Amino acid sequence: MIRKALRTAVLLLATTLPALPARAFIAYVSNERDNTISVVDLDQMKTVKTVPVGQRPRGITMTPDGREILLCASDDDIIQIIDPKTLAITGTLPSGPDPETFVLHVSGNPLFVSNENDNMVTIIDVAKRQMLAQISTGVEPEGMEVSPDGRTIVNTSETTNMAHFFDVASQRMVASVLVDARPRIAQYRHDGREVWVSAELGGTVSVIDPTRHAVTHRIAFTVPGLRAEAIQPVGLRFAPDDSLAFVALGPANRVAVVDTGSYEVKKYLLVGQRVWQMAFTPDGKYLLTTNGLSNDISVIDVGALRVVKSIPVGRLPWGVVVAPQ
Repeated sequence: MIRKALRTAVLLLATTLPALPARAFIAYVSNERDNTISVVDLDQMKTVKTVPVGQRPRGITMTPDGREILLCASDDDIIQIIDPKTLAITGTLPSGPDPETFVLHVSGNPLFVSNENDNMVTIIDVAKRQMLAQISTGVEPEGMEVSPDGRTIVNTSETTNMAHFFDVASQRMVASVLVDARPRIAQYRHDGREVWVSAELGGTVSVIDPTRHAVTHRIAFTVPGLRAEAIQPVGLRFAPDDSLAFVALGPANRVAVVDTGSYEVKKYLLVGQRVWQMAFTPDGKYLLTTNGLSNDISVIDVGALRVVKSIPVGRLPWGVVVAPQ
């Protein structure tokens, strides 16, 4: 009798308490051909605004406090600062020529920018909006990454086919690791144990020991019915617990799901055309991909490992960042 009364009370409480709203997120997508960013409401799963920005927008990120969006306006040779509340451009950063990708230090400052046409990495004090230094790197620098402990940055050079490791304090190159052709993205595991580097033309991902600066594994991809040259790894992201890696395969129109323990591909997820960059929602529930030729983003349910939505954005979507609404 007591148990029955208790169950009744619990059911009554559950039906009378107000439902807690789901936490909503907003995605910001840089559209390289349109010179815009698309604002995507991930609660409604649709684009709600389109905002004009500088020429050829590519790399996009947000400051840790959520107060500013940073955007590479590559053909304007600047980084634009955007207020996410008003979507107004509030300032610029001196990026050096042709900024393409960048990464913020784990502390939120400084910003490390790859300057593809100048073979340099530019270091910027975001708070003061000043250039601090420029350091030489390999030919056609591309991907930028910072170690979880903030002591090391990694830059990939497309033509040199290397991942370059720099000491943050001294700004000196401490190692260069040869990888496969046209490396694009470097990504540390959250625990810092490995750096993974995608090679677009090599068709592989190199796994690097960041202490020994040596390649320990190479991961190749095979998609039935596709020629090998159509499989071009670019974007790369780790699940929050590092158990899985997600690799965007460019014109293969797939995202490979890789088990980080065995380095084996578990699954290929069919997304939009020419999948490029990716970003997780802050809760890790969804992974978004930018699909340059189908002009949309795909929403992947990470737990189910399936694509649940395609959302139209602008032309040639390149980068994406997600933040709480």
